[in-house]
Amino acid sequence: MTQERKSTRPQLLQAMIDAFGQADLRRKILITLGLLVIFRFVAHVPVPGADVEAMKGFIGGGTSSGALVGMLDLFSGGAMRNMSIAAMGVYPYITALIIMQLMVPIIPRLQAIAREGDAGRAKINMYTHWLTVPLAVLQGYGQLMLLQQSGVVSNVGLSGPNLLPTATMVIAMTAGTMFLVWLGELITEYGIGNGVSLIIFGGIVASLPEMVGRAFLTPGQSEIWGLVFFLLLALAILVTIVIFTEAHRRIPVQYARSLYRGGKMYRQSGGTHIPIRVNSAGMIPVIFAMALLIFPGVVAGFFVNPPSEPGNFANIIVNWFSATHWFYWAAYFVLVLFFTFFYAMIIFQQQNLGETLQRQGAFIPGIRPGKTTQQYLNRVLTRVTWGGALFLAFVAISPYIVQSITGIQNLALPSIGMLIVVGVALDTMRQLEAQLVMRRYEGFLK
Repeated sequence: MTQERKSTRPQLLQAMIDAFGQADLRRKILITLGLLVIFRFVAHVPVPGADVEAMKGFIGGGTSSGALVGMLDLFSGGAMRNMSIAAMGVYPYITALIIMQLMVPIIPRLQAIAREGDAGRAKINMYTHWLTVPLAVLQGYGQLMLLQQSGVVSNVGLSGPNLLPTATMVIAMTAGTMFLVWLGELITEYGIGNGVSLIIFGGIVASLPEMVGRAFLTPGQSEIWGLVFFLLLALAILVTIVIFTEAHRRIPVQYARSLYRGGKMYRQSGGTHIPIRVNSAGMIPVIFAMALLIFPGVVAGFFVNPPSEPGNFANIIVNWFSATHWFYWAAYFVLVLFFTFFYAMIIFQQQNLGETLQRQGAFIPGIRPGKTTQQYLNRVLTRVTWGGALFLAFVAISPYIVQSITGIQNLALPSIGMLIVVGVALDTMRQLEAQLVMRRYEGFLK
């Protein structure tokens, strides 16, 4: 009777019950949820000297600078709107990660460190953390300068009586960023999933209900019909994201193994496959591209003129790199394409499947082992990745297209957030499924 009742339960519900039935998995899940709750508490701790009400009015004011800050607010889970110490989220760390990944193939010393295995990866990770601190200080000061121009904060400067309040706010925001990075690493080590991605995931999920609520409160019939159209498109994007995330091409692999039995050597042949995913880079290209696009606007915020004065070149940069300008979305499209190929190729080259197959006595039918196999896999990966790269890029710019058609302003970014949310959720479920499979349970995904 119990077995029959168990078989009629939905697969997802049964997998969750099985996961909580294992003490070590239950501990991992609870640690992950607990650390995300701590992140949400930190997101409501304000920076000293900030005017939270002025900040909320600035984000909803419709200016290009407000749109840029609103984008940061979405991915920080409302921390920017609350002028929290976690207002910058983990994006300085993401920027440092991008810089280090670009520098490793270029600098021979870093290449040598990267080849040292786990010890080398630990050193690269340490360098990334060191680089995060000055980037966080720079981004924090740039944001404060931008907000001072809009009247949200005051007493920002590096001289006279403004030095101490400015240093206090910058140090608080930098400490908040490093604390979130530390929470993310705790999740990765002791919990389930990629910690930094889950921090971003938690921020987006926490922001979406309030954003959708503001959209429903927008007056005007055209806004209502535009919202309905956007929700239908969001449902279609959701289904497409799942399809592209799970889609892959199987490369057949044959292998031969020798068995010594009865004093004689026998050779047995077998077969398997290598799954090459259409979107092997996951959500990393979207996160990298977003972090890189935020940086120019933040740096330009140091030098912008106030609204009462004529705009300078820094004002132009802030305007171009805001979510209201077409250049931002064009650059976003190109960067997502670039990072999809860049990240997929780096991860694939690190696996070195050609040599691995050759050492194991395996081969792809019709392809010579070794270097020829690696070249063949590279060609297949390039062709397959085009589909995933174009998909990610078009989904990334879909808010701009929908906004141009419907005129919606309040829902300019949720599809990007949905892209990251779905990708992180699938990746986390896949990791949890792997844990369950090792314990001979069915997982979340078939």
